Amino acid sequence: MKAKKVILLLTILLLPSLFLILLSHGSSGIPTLPILGPREAIETDHGVDTSYHKIPSFSFTNHRNEEINSDSLEGKILVSNFFFTTCKTICPKMTMQMKRVQTKTFRWSDVTLLSHTVDPEADTLEVLRDYAKANDAIGGKWHFLTGTKEDIYALAQKGYLVSAMEGNGSGEPFIHSELIVLVDKSRRIRGYYDGTDREEISKLIDDIQLLKAQEFVPKKDESKGEET
Repeated sequence: MKAKKVILLLTILLLPSLFLILLSHGSSGIPTLPILGPREAIETDHGVDTSYHKIPSFSFTNHRNEEINSDSLEGKILVSNFFFTTCKTICPKMTMQMKRVQTKTFRWSDVTLLSHTVDPEADTLEVLRDYAKANDAIGGKWHFLTGTKEDIYALAQKGYLVSAMEGNGSGEPFIHSELIVLVDKSRRIRGYYDGTDREEISKLIDDIQLLKAQEFVPKKDESKGEET
C-alpha cells in the first residue's frame, strides 16, 4: 500500500516535467488550432508569406470605469462575446457559459474575458457593474465593456467577424451573434463557439489549454530552417 502511494506521488510530480520535455523536442503531437478569417499572400525577403486577419486596436470602458484597450491586454489570450443586459433569450445562456470559462481559467493570468454590450445607451456603467456582480465577475479577469455603438459594432463586424447591430423591428431590439470568440496573443482568431451550447464551451476551454501548451513548442526560423 505504501509503495503504491509512493508511485502515485512520483507520477504526479514527474508528469508536468515529462510533458515539458516532450514539448521542448518539437514533436509534441499537440494539435494546432486553425487561424481563422481572411488572409492574403505577401512578398518577403524569404519568399511568399501569409498575412492573417487580426483584431484591430480598440479602447473601451469596463464596468469598473477603467479603460481597457489593446495595449493593456497585450500578452493576453482573449475570450470575447457580445450581449446586452436586458436580453432574455441567448444572453443569459452565453453569460452562464462565460462564467464557466472564468471558473476554469481564473488561475491563468494570461486569459482575459471580454463581454461587449451592444446596447451602451441602456447598459450604463452602473447597470454593467450590477450585472457583473450578479454573475460573479472577477475584477481584472472578466470585463463588461461599453463604448459608442459605432465602435462596438465596427469591432464586432470587422474585427471579430460576428454580427452586432440594431434590431430590424421583428423582435429583439438588437441583433448579435451567439458565438464566443477565442483570440490568441497575436490577436488572431483561433475559434468560434456557440455560447449557448455547454459542449461547445467545454471545447473552448480545451482549446485555451492547447493555445497555452503551444507556447512551449519551439518555433521554426523559416529563414534558416531551424527551430528556435
